[in-house]
Amino acid sequence: MNSYQHVPRHLLAIDCIIFGFDGEDLKGLFVKRKIEPQKDNWSLMGGFIAETESVDAAAERVLFELTGLTDVYMEQLHCYGELDRDTHSRVISIAYFALIQIASYKDEVLKEHNASWISLKELPELIFDHSQMVEDAKERLKQKVANHPIGFELLPDKFTLRQLQTLYEAIYEIPLDKRNFTRKIFSLDIIRNTGKKEKTTSRKGSFYFVFEEEKYKQLEKDGLKFI
Repeated sequence: MNSYQHVPRHLLAIDCIIFGFDGEDLKGLFVKRKIEPQKDNWSLMGGFIAETESVDAAAERVLFELTGLTDVYMEQLHCYGELDRDTHSRVISIAYFALIQIASYKDEVLKEHNASWISLKELPELIFDHSQMVEDAKERLKQKVANHPIGFELLPDKFTLRQLQTLYEAIYEIPLDKRNFTRKIFSLDIIRNTGKKEKTTSRKGSFYFVFEEEKYKQLEKDGLKFI
């Protein structure tokens, strides 16, 4: 006898908050919803969990289907299950946030899913409780980058100190003192000067740096404070 046969069943969904950085602004990837309810309104990317897959596997599948990307930074954020969060049915959503490089996301994928990169400073009204998910993800990101260098996931492999500082200013939504920021970064010894310069923004140019992941892993064991 199935002891669960009289237990109510609910729909279980995945929603992905996908962050990107364009060199100036922190952005989110949003889609115009193709189905009712709330058709044609702005939404996070998401989907339902299949009976044959785990929650993490479903999140990876949804992210791949909607971005074509694998091996990206992704972390479970929270479970959202208010009774009235979806106007169509009782849907419980497990939210994940992911960090990807905007340049790696192809324009044809944007068109296929009716998606757009939108600055978090100009966030449109989102369906259901998706705005709350975005705010929660932003707060988690702020907490996370203070102790872990996951912000490098948003940068190209080679970056300037200005790009790095601008990224952290976009995440924390405050200006950072250039001298103090640079001193802190160099004190950690986890970025390496490539000796090559970016010369599109000034005649003198700025050196490109790369992230030294192995050095970071050694420091991480000591519980360093990143920023």
